[in-house]
Amino acid sequence: MRGFRVLALTGVAGICFTATIPKTQAQVSITVGAEPSCPYGYYDYSPYNCAPSGYYGPEWFNGGVFIGAGQWYHGHSNFRGNVDNRYDPKQGYKGPMPKNGEKAEPPSHNAKAPTQFKGNEVHDGHGQVSEGKK
Repeated sequence: MRGFRVLALTGVAGICFTATIPKTQAQVSITVGAEPSCPYGYYDYSPYNCAPSGYYGPEWFNGGVFIGAGQWYHGHSNFRGNVDNRYDPKQGYKGPMPKNGEKAEPPSHNAKAPTQFKGNEVHDGHGQVSEGKK
């Protein structure tokens, strides 16, 4: 009987102890902010810097307007589009980069026609390299 009392008191003390432990709550805050205003689109990874002309293929534009990438992607869920990763700083590109808010240069006789674009990777709208025709 004495053993049962000790066991019962130990159980009650354990319950009281766990009830007094303060609960912690994780606090996660994600701020998306405004979509970058880039003349030729922006890279699909943070910090979402503006991409130069020639990085994205024509399927990334609708009526001349970039459909978005990363957090601001506005296309359909199974979208796959060509990019030329030679224009990516992660791949060693060090050429000219447009700034946020700049306007596209007027077309010139040297500009690549969209039909001449040759991408070397296929991406989805969220920065993932995907399987598909290159």
